[in-house]
Amino acid sequence: GVCPHPPTIEFADVTAEMYPLHTKLYYNCDPGYDRKASAYLGIQCNSEQQRAVWKYEPFKCFDEKNLLSTAPTMELEPSEKPEIEPRSPAPQKQENFSESKQKDFCGPPKTVPHASIRLPQKHYVGQVLNFKCQTGYDKRPPTFGSRTCKEENGKIIWTPLDMRCTNDS
Repeated sequence: GVCPHPPTIEFADVTAEMYPLHTKLYYNCDPGYDRKASAYLGIQCNSEQQRAVWKYEPFKCFDEKNLLSTAPTMELEPSEKPEIEPRSPAPQKQENFSESKQKDFCGPPKTVPHASIRLPQKHYVGQVLNFKCQTGYDKRPPTFGSRTCKEENGKIIWTPLDMRCTNDS
């Protein structure tokens, strides 16, 4: 089933743990950074050798001040290093994803310096979204948490999340 649009949390970055096959995602360069005009910022979840994998085009977000310089730049592959995320003490429940389901879903996309992912418009039952307060707005715990889309009594809902991102001390 398709989930309703997830509730947003101001000043929080949102990532998902699983994306269904054929999902297209787009990176946005952070404010003050831009891409080369020819760079394609989209990725797609494809099936290869019975596994769901992201198809990437190499791109880089440059500091806008440096983008105008004429110095030669190297095309870099997005970093393979996974983002270190604080984990909630509760174990991550994966009850909806059996081994056979795993091949129909891509995991989290690579992190790219100075870029963030725009979430897809559609989410599906079993999908988990992780919310993390942006730096500077993470003064008051809890500063991260997750919501799961699930079917309850015939209705598709997002589980509640009790967090606020604020920069007051």
